[in-house]
Amino acid sequence: MLELDGQRLSLAQVFAVARGKERVALAAPARVRVEQSRKVVENIVAEGRTVYGVNTGFGKLSDVHIEPTQLRELQLNLVRSHSCGLGPPLSESEARALLLLRANVLAQGYSGCRPVLVETLIEMLEGDVTPVIPEKGSVGASGDLAPLAHLALTIIGEGEAFYHGERMASADALQRAEIEPLELDAKEGIALLNGTQAMAAVGALALFRAENVARITDVAGAMTLEALRGTPAAFDERIHAARPHPGQMEVAARLRELLRDSEIRQSHLQDDPRVQDAYSLRCMPQVHGAVRGALSHVREIIEIETGSATDNPLVFADTGEVISGGNFHGAPLALAFDYAAMALTDLMSITERRVDRLVNPDANEDLPPFLTSHPGPASGFMMLQIVAAALLNEAKVLAHPASIDNVPTDGGKEDHVSMGMTAATKLRSIVDNAELITAIELITAAEGLEYRAPLQPGQGVKQAYNIVRAHVPRLTADRAMSHEIQEIAAAIRNGEFDSAG
Repeated sequence: MLELDGQRLSLAQVFAVARGKERVALAAPARVRVEQSRKVVENIVAEGRTVYGVNTGFGKLSDVHIEPTQLRELQLNLVRSHSCGLGPPLSESEARALLLLRANVLAQGYSGCRPVLVETLIEMLEGDVTPVIPEKGSVGASGDLAPLAHLALTIIGEGEAFYHGERMASADALQRAEIEPLELDAKEGIALLNGTQAMAAVGALALFRAENVARITDVAGAMTLEALRGTPAAFDERIHAARPHPGQMEVAARLRELLRDSEIRQSHLQDDPRVQDAYSLRCMPQVHGAVRGALSHVREIIEIETGSATDNPLVFADTGEVISGGNFHGAPLALAFDYAAMALTDLMSITERRVDRLVNPDANEDLPPFLTSHPGPASGFMMLQIVAAALLNEAKVLAHPASIDNVPTDGGKEDHVSMGMTAATKLRSIVDNAELITAIELITAAEGLEYRAPLQPGQGVKQAYNIVRAHVPRLTADRAMSHEIQEIAAAIRNGEFDSAG
């Protein structure tokens, strides 16, 4: 049971709740803080003080005072007017991650909402009621307004939701789960809409997968090195101690372990005419390690954000103050996601170069052209490198940073925006491609190992080879391979290669 107290959440915790593998509850101390915060808002309403977000309009309309009798109408109109997202909905896992992150932020007690609002979000997680949230429409400045509005729409019993995977009206989903829809009170609409949790949810799950595929790329690279009869000399511990970047040293150690006890290496240890391998083989620790370093930095940013108050205004119960600020601005996440996108694209680039060396007869002399025993009548793996090139090209286009753009919104009140949601969804697409191109290298390298038999590769490489062969048989004649690539990509996502090395 994960008790929400507004604390930082790890990527693993977010992933577990998103996939329905971890239950959630509101911690008792958090409930007390939320109640204290709520009393501040109630006192403001009772005293008739004018405070932004409580009894004023929003954004450009912040100078408009709202009468007490209209406060509930104000919150309802806010949710309805902002529910104009477009495009395909977030996956149910992403929407569940969004529910989790929003509940955790509200649990900090800076938002002035009632405890029942946080508890309803948790009930939706526990009851498998997942809002249908279109992924397009957020500029990531005053928070992810459109996506979070669609979340709020489900809470009040409007819009659509998934219930146990079936899409239906939110009112029906809530009724089946025996959850009462809420009538939002003063400040509760803006408490739900202000924040970075949509981009954080999409980006967190994408990063979790990115870190996984980066680990498997080490495995694929080691397998390619064996198939090409490369040398592990460049992975010598002393080389990397002389340039002690943590990621670089970690990858070098992993490669040494993957290649341990290699019969293939021993067979050409004494008479290998090559002094050095190509960079795509020799520089795996430097490149793969740098990618790990970038992803590690992005993880730190995301995990800070999971325990950060991103509402506006913030309610400070200890002093009774309500202060407007800009914690909803998505710049920290937008920049981080763009960084991860560029790092992962570079990882794809070095992967594609290794695939080319496996199949290109001009790049290696002792493997058959395109890894087919019948070049000419058969094309073998020719097309896999072409597909890899296409995936890489798409990733390069998507890696253009979203965070450098700015389109002022809300009548100029929101005159600098982050475009963080765009950065998050682009990163997700690049991760999709990275899994596919890594699957291509695994399949291609496994085929290359067939031409080294009966010599056996290193122990970790052998384990990975066996996993590939459990899904993809050796290519004895040309065949369609789309399904097999997808199957290996799924095996990467599902952790089947984690045991290798």
